[in-house]
Amino acid sequence: MNPRLASLQAYPFERLRDLLAGVSAPPQPVVDFSIGEPRRPAPGLVVESIIEHLHGLAAYPKVMGSEELRQSIVAWAERRFALPTGFLDPEQNVLPANGSREALFSVAQALVDSSTGKDLILLPNPFYQIYEGAALLAGATPYYLNCTASGQPDYRAIPADIWQRCALMYVNSPHNPTGAALSAADWDFLVAQARRYAFVLAADECYSEIYFDVPPAGVLSAAARSGSLAQVLAFHSLSKRSSIPGARSGFIAGDAALLSPFRLFRTYLGNAMPPFIQAASAAAWSDEQHVALMRADYADKFALAAEILGDLVTVERPAGGFYLWLAVGDGEAFTRNLFAQQAVRCLPGAYLARPAHGSYPGRDRVRIALVGEQEICREGLLRIRQFLLSSPIN
Repeated sequence: MNPRLASLQAYPFERLRDLLAGVSAPPQPVVDFSIGEPRRPAPGLVVESIIEHLHGLAAYPKVMGSEELRQSIVAWAERRFALPTGFLDPEQNVLPANGSREALFSVAQALVDSSTGKDLILLPNPFYQIYEGAALLAGATPYYLNCTASGQPDYRAIPADIWQRCALMYVNSPHNPTGAALSAADWDFLVAQARRYAFVLAADECYSEIYFDVPPAGVLSAAARSGSLAQVLAFHSLSKRSSIPGARSGFIAGDAALLSPFRLFRTYLGNAMPPFIQAASAAAWSDEQHVALMRADYADKFALAAEILGDLVTVERPAGGFYLWLAVGDGEAFTRNLFAQQAVRCLPGAYLARPAHGSYPGRDRVRIALVGEQEICREGLLRIRQFLLSSPIN
């Protein structure tokens, strides 16, 4: 067995199961706010495209994906991030992926060599646990960057010796779970640092299309402003944008010098996207109407949360994403007691973070994923209100 597997910590939902084991909930349907899994119906154009292209089962898919898919990705990225025509070459700068999760994990395995003295992988804290697992299995050391009150780490406060040891940095914007997004100036700074210190800047932007006021800035725009994709990789997904997590579809775009060895790694891994998913993905990246409807639905849910809970707890609509990140005191106690009294399941913020640099980000919070249907969300939020009325937060 790979000895590094022993370094992996339990996934947040395993810890949640342990926390709630033996807890008797009231005899009513459970409202599950714990998992960030979009539950909107898949867009019709995606479903129809899958059906139309099922004949593709007779052929092996290619790691590079179809030309149609790569061109649709490039066209979307050019529109979304105002990129100059030709800045992204569909042959050199784009690689389809089976969702952003496997790509974010694989990039560290393919591109990190900790024996060179660059032994750190930097990640926000709280964080998506795939980042930590990827670092550990790549033989690197995770270095946790505590999020500040802004919801993002203070990247400008990182000391030079840490930058020098950095092999790869995971940046999540909008951030899971805080919803905070980086500014264009933040991205410009990180791109410059990646080149100055020669590390891979892995920008996880899977929530970039769930926003409410203005589209969040992106790393590809920063790269275009600099005139180069050097050291930059952007990760995007249709799971959140198009509410099709079951399709496992996304892409990586960026530095051809990084994508070339990454493509070789993925060729041996054998994780090419099925042809019918490629066709459906091309259709999804080419359409914005279903995405606008999705954004409106999430905006309504945040408005509902503010209406139902706003007089009892601070409800902030984030820059992006679909999570309420509520300050509740002891997150584990809140989660356990809420389930016991109201049969509502949420996720303690502590399960998304690690103690680091003298603090434990998120320990006083819970994450509530507003992903269910409107009426289910309403029911769950009303139950949380009843719980707060009976157990006020100090």
